[in-house]
Amino acid sequence: MIALRQVALQRGTQTLLDNADLTLHSGIKAGIIGANGAGKSSLFKLLLGELGPDQGDVEMSGGQRIAHMAQEVEALDRPIVEYVLDGDYALRQAEADLLAAREADDAHREAELHGLIETLDGYTAESRASQLLVGLGFVQTDLKRPLSDFSGGWRMRVNLARTLFMPSDLLLLDEPTNHLDLDALLWLEQWLTRYPGTLLLISHDRDFLDAVCDHIVHMHHQTLELYRGNYSRFERTRAEKLALQQAEAAKQQARREEIERFIARFRAQATKAKQAQSRVKMLERMGDIAVAHTDSPFHFTLPAADKTSHPLLVLDQATLGYRSETGDVAQLEKVNITLLPGSRIGLLGPNGAGKSTLIKSLTGELALLEGKRVPGEHLAIGYFAQHQLESLDVTTTPFVHVQRLSPKASDQEIRNFLGGFGFKGDDAFGEVGTYSGGEKARLALALVAWQKPNLLLLDEPTNHLDLEMREALTEALASFEGTVILVSHDRHLLRATVDEFWRVADHRVEPFDGDLDDYRAWLKARLEEGRRDARSEKSERQSQQPSGDRKAARKAAAELREKLRPLKKERDQAEKTLEKTQQALEEVEAILADPTLYTDSARKAELTEALAQQAKIKSRLDTAEQQWLAAEEALETMEAELLASEDA
Repeated sequence: MIALRQVALQRGTQTLLDNADLTLHSGIKAGIIGANGAGKSSLFKLLLGELGPDQGDVEMSGGQRIAHMAQEVEALDRPIVEYVLDGDYALRQAEADLLAAREADDAHREAELHGLIETLDGYTAESRASQLLVGLGFVQTDLKRPLSDFSGGWRMRVNLARTLFMPSDLLLLDEPTNHLDLDALLWLEQWLTRYPGTLLLISHDRDFLDAVCDHIVHMHHQTLELYRGNYSRFERTRAEKLALQQAEAAKQQARREEIERFIARFRAQATKAKQAQSRVKMLERMGDIAVAHTDSPFHFTLPAADKTSHPLLVLDQATLGYRSETGDVAQLEKVNITLLPGSRIGLLGPNGAGKSTLIKSLTGELALLEGKRVPGEHLAIGYFAQHQLESLDVTTTPFVHVQRLSPKASDQEIRNFLGGFGFKGDDAFGEVGTYSGGEKARLALALVAWQKPNLLLLDEPTNHLDLEMREALTEALASFEGTVILVSHDRHLLRATVDEFWRVADHRVEPFDGDLDDYRAWLKARLEEGRRDARSEKSERQSQQPSGDRKAARKAAAELREKLRPLKKERDQAEKTLEKTQQALEEVEAILADPTLYTDSARKAELTEALAQQAKIKSRLDTAEQQWLAAEEALETMEAELLASEDA
């Protein structure tokens, strides 16, 4: 159990908590929500003992193992799978003690440590660590690469995997989804729903909170208020509370009517596409959602350019990718896109498939490797990506940023505009260098909106934004009259703002006929579908190829079949070794299953020997499994080449 009793906490001149009370029972999964700066991360530091309360008491059940995701990761030369394994301190200590016992030739101590490592589930540790990393988007060939090889966002994924790997009774996660794509987010969501301990989760992703959490802790006005249920239920309950206040009830009614007027306009334009119909349902819910945010400090619109073109932008037979010293690296091929006014498109696809590459190519920031990019006469692009936060002038203010874009705009016009993005009063004149990531993201979005684009290209715009700002952005995008292309792992934002999806995968960009639930199903079936698609493409190439080429291909296939024989032999031998080792392990574990082995002092030496044998056989089993996997992968690769040559 966790209990805060009459807690006060102050950081600098800011009071974060004042006589706050909170009780959380073991096993709950609670989302911690509140505006940026409300003190969510400081609450975690209180629980970790890194901060002490200025008043009151923080009580926690004794003996709890706490796992906490650090926000900074050092660039180490350690392979990432080893870095994740290092998260289990008890296991690493036991392994170090075992090595020392071996060097000291202390067989009795060695046997004890084998038993301890078995208790700690140490013999499956590397496999479990690898599964976490693969689930978060890494591939097998990455696992032995050093941490220093990866960018900051990928290091954060490694750090998350290490945190999940730590044995824990209480798991504290602070914005774990910030550096994840949708695929990894869905995997993490499933992992956390199965987590057996107590989970405290700071997140601004409402769908993620809905799927994972059964309680919500709302930090506001220096208090901690606990709500039963997920985030959607919190919104309903909070709306009911606010409605009891007369002034808030009037504001709620005005917001509801505003949303309903917009929905009525959109419904008349909606297509029959599945995602467009999903958006109709989402927008119908927004009237209820909006009333829970009537006291939000953010409320703005995204004005579109007065003029537009038909089409706005065309990519014709384009190859998209990067140029390097070693040659061109193509990510997307045969891309044909015609963007029309009013289109609303969400990009889906696995990490690294080319979603950001597509957006950069549409902006013109990334030159095409082949093909044409044809902009319309009145094309006005508004582009937001995380790297643009770094291009802000940290020595100046939000007011000056806007003034530079429009020197003739009046001071009051600029201040009114910035107020909608949370820069009210003197906040418009704060130095950008002192801003948090969320404040910089709000400013970058404001600068995009000020320029009145007719094509909005947004690459993960909600990173660093709190729930209130995300909701304001969702409403603004939902009613934006220009064209939108959006990459986001925020499913609520996608459902409310896009009418169709494009799937970016397998070097292609193509329409995806479905909604986010269909995409989740597609992800699960992707491997099988990929194989079918590959066979279909090879069959098509076969029908188009000249007979002379097919004859040469058959000759190459015959040569490949000869090469398959030793690989099959190697695979079969590895499989036999694996079976024998598994059988030996079962025999030793049958001995260890005898309860008298542990109570009869005369059999102590037998127990020690059996434990040592078990450890050695498990080690051999791991090696045998790796050899079998390597042989199987080599054989599959060669068979794929054979299939390609035969189909050719």
